[in-house]
Amino acid sequence: MKCKRNAAALAALLLLLAGCGDAARSLAAGEPVDDAVCALDGMSLKDYPGPKAQIVFRDGRIDYFCSLSELFEVLFGDDGQRGIGASYVQDMGKADWSKPRGHWIEARSAFYVIESRAQGAMGPTIGTFAGKEDAQAFAAREGGRVLDYSQIKPGVLKPGTRPGHDAHDDSMR
Repeated sequence: MKCKRNAAALAALLLLLAGCGDAARSLAAGEPVDDAVCALDGMSLKDYPGPKAQIVFRDGRIDYFCSLSELFEVLFGDDGQRGIGASYVQDMGKADWSKPRGHWIEARSAFYVIESRAQGAMGPTIGTFAGKEDAQAFAAREGGRVLDYSQIKPGVLKPGTRPGHDAHDDSMR
């Protein structure tokens, strides 16, 4: 009798753990297809240099962003009702700036270079790096300040790198 209860408890635990694995896999970063567009403005991701970002929702849906300012626009505006599961940025210490592919890292663990001369989809952009040393080297080359995720706040981002579409040229309005 005791063995049957233990076996049932073990089976239930295994089912729970299996479900956790599916949830973790469904929140993994995705790689955008060639015709992927930005969730906020419809710009083609592949047509612009610089790091891209993505949000993976708890239901498995992924929104891609052509700039980091758009990622932060959504994250800063999240009231908990959108079902955000995870957010990712590209490690530009490994990805090719002109045509970044892959090298996704969790946004919360990244280092950010703001106020640099580097250009992205909407003009000056935020650089993203897995390692602080890579971020510092980029800032030494391109200018800017290195921040970690906890330091990125709406008031910290300047025009051209702050949430909103103030950096789009007139052809994008």
